[in-house]
Amino acid sequence: MKKILLLSDTHSYIDDDIIKYIKQADEVWHAGDIGALSVTDEIKKWKPLKAVHGNIDDNKVRQEFPENLRFFCEEVDVWITHIGGYPPKYNPRVKPEIYTHPPKIFICGHSHILKVMPDKKLNLIHMNPGAVGKHGFHKVRTMLRFTIDGKKIDNLEVIEFKK
Repeated sequence: MKKILLLSDTHSYIDDDIIKYIKQADEVWHAGDIGALSVTDEIKKWKPLKAVHGNIDDNKVRQEFPENLRFFCEEVDVWITHIGGYPPKYNPRVKPEIYTHPPKIFICGHSHILKVMPDKKLNLIHMNPGAVGKHGFHKVRTMLRFTIDGKKIDNLEVIEFKK
């Protein structure tokens, strides 16, 4: 079983409250708009990190982190990208792959809107953890955490912070 902390849109911001939850996870996944590599460097001090770059990220971040990351966690196929849309309004860049080879979990950021929803047609779960950074229009900073045990995705929890 793996405990996952999912975050996005840090926009160069990390604090002790976020780090407290990082320490409780087995892995941290970041869905883009990292901002500064100091954020991911701090995360990697504590836990393994899987991350993608976002639209605000500079060349240094883009050199270290890809636009798309697809991998298995336990027995669950996961795809992370920053701008991916949501069911059924997927971004045209990802739509062909989603429809021909859907993952079990499709993760994106970008909107700063926390959203977890099933795509029953494709039998996948869409997750957007919202934004945990302080830059943007969101009023509450959010992250998600959950567990993956074999094929089972469970214990989904929203973590909220004041902006």
